[in-house]
Amino acid sequence: MPSEEPQQPEEQAAERPDVEEFIAVPELRVVYFDFDKAALRPDAADTLSGDAEWLKENADTVLLIEGHCDEKGTTEYNQALGDRRAQSVKESLAASGIEPERMTTISYGKERPVCTENTAECRAQNRHVEFRVKTR
Repeated sequence: MPSEEPQQPEEQAAERPDVEEFIAVPELRVVYFDFDKAALRPDAADTLSGDAEWLKENADTVLLIEGHCDEKGTTEYNQALGDRRAQSVKESLAASGIEPERMTTISYGKERPVCTENTAECRAQNRHVEFRVKTR
């Protein structure tokens, strides 16, 4: 007997990059976000401009864009928000001339806080995108 529940198509899981292959480089600066936002702040323009220049000078690299959130909200919500943040950064870098195929995004949501104090300043530090690279 057929199920009365609507059937959802099975989603293919996006292939998660092997993050162990990527390393942080100090030349690529962190991009910060406002609470519950994925839109780039005005101060992100200078940061991303410098990041794009470094990527152009290092054309043999592949970029991993990591989206992060503070601990407010559910795990699922923050996972999606971190993804939107990473996508915003990817789109900005692509508009600056970085080839989209060189960039991969990943969201850690609230899984990897850089600060664990229960303060507004600490939560603001956790709302960010950071970068890792590897050689092609």
